[in-house]
Amino acid sequence: MSDNGCGFPAPGLHSFLFKPIATIGGFEFNKVMLLALITTLIVVTFFTIAFGKAKVVPGKLQMVGEAGYDFVRRGIVYETLGKKEGEKYVPLMVSLFFFIWIMNIWSVIPLAQFPVSSIIAYPAVLAAIVYVTWVSLTFKRHGFVGGWKNVTGYDPSLGQIKWLVSFIELFSNLLVRPFTHAVRLFANMFAGHLMLVMFTVASWYLLNSWLIPAAGVSFVMTVAMIIFELFVQAVQAYVFVLLACTYIQGAVSEHH
Repeated sequence: MSDNGCGFPAPGLHSFLFKPIATIGGFEFNKVMLLALITTLIVVTFFTIAFGKAKVVPGKLQMVGEAGYDFVRRGIVYETLGKKEGEKYVPLMVSLFFFIWIMNIWSVIPLAQFPVSSIIAYPAVLAAIVYVTWVSLTFKRHGFVGGWKNVTGYDPSLGQIKWLVSFIELFSNLLVRPFTHAVRLFANMFAGHLMLVMFTVASWYLLNSWLIPAAGVSFVMTVAMIIFELFVQAVQAYVFVLLACTYIQGAVSEHH
């Protein structure tokens, strides 16, 4: 970090940049990519082991897997889409939830200490998956004309303002929706990591400056921020999946 001439190594955008771990065929592989890869392996391996040889009387690992799976299925998917319509989307939503949650939780894991979701590319890709699913499902369910009516919220009963409403809805759904879906996750993780880095670095800086009371306060704030971040990390995974279910619910209903 740069101290900007004042002695304090203030965090900034440079805190989100990492040197390549390896370069393969011109492709640079860095720490964030490694964490994303490990996240994928963790999710796939855990559920494979938990349900690979499922038993009527589940073991501890299967019980944990079933609890997590059931939380997403009943607490998010069924509540939004209903049991009949939502069952087919449960695997996608469970995968999204745990993938996002673990990507977020790296922020407080020693040595890793970085939330993958704070790099906009990762939330953007996940939001794009939801977006493509929503758009394709809308037109598949309602046809070409009906799909556009669903996307634009076209309603003849609105009279002369129906075209204005349709334009606003079209702009909101096709352009703003995927943007806000991705940015909501990215911005929370970005801000949270920046705050953690700020208080952590401040604690070390103040301690080395022999400002012990101030360093103590900063350290307490660091611990408080870690606890708060653990809550936010789970909430952001929940919100992302909840919104994904809400979008799909709009695609399968008559009026979005």
